[in-house]
Amino acid sequence: MAKTLVAYFSASGVTAKLAKNLAEVAGADLFEIVPETPYTKADLNWMDKKSRSTLEMNDPAARPAIASRVEDMAAYDTVYVGFPVWWYREPSIIDTFMESYDFSGKKVIPFATSGGSGIGPSGENMQKLAPGAKVVAGEKLSARAGAAELKTWIEKW
Repeated sequence: MAKTLVAYFSASGVTAKLAKNLAEVAGADLFEIVPETPYTKADLNWMDKKSRSTLEMNDPAARPAIASRVEDMAAYDTVYVGFPVWWYREPSIIDTFMESYDFSGKKVIPFATSGGSGIGPSGENMQKLAPGAKVVAGEKLSARAGAAELKTWIEKW
């Protein structure tokens, strides 16, 4: 039987709410991608060129550590990966997540929240980090997306 996982990183709680709703609608398991060192408000100040998030996003090799692991990634056929858009793409911690597992044969569907910008090249970036997977382009979703909208979106993929 096919199993589905919704894995997400949320800096402010917005993506968390969407991910929980998506998991409920999809009948999926839920996994929060928690940074080993939590982000502070100062870390997330994108206007500060020396903030942690700015430094990470300006360093393509940055791989922030994750506090825990998905117990049985092999059990999942489809993995939705959610995140806030940072610097027009997925945050570096998502890159850590993608490199932490073997996604061979799995379908990976990115979804993002953002105040303005789209999901950008996130799907392409994630595909490069999981060459055996089928990573689709994904989309930015409204943080307030309801069950009907999410059901329609799930059926798209």
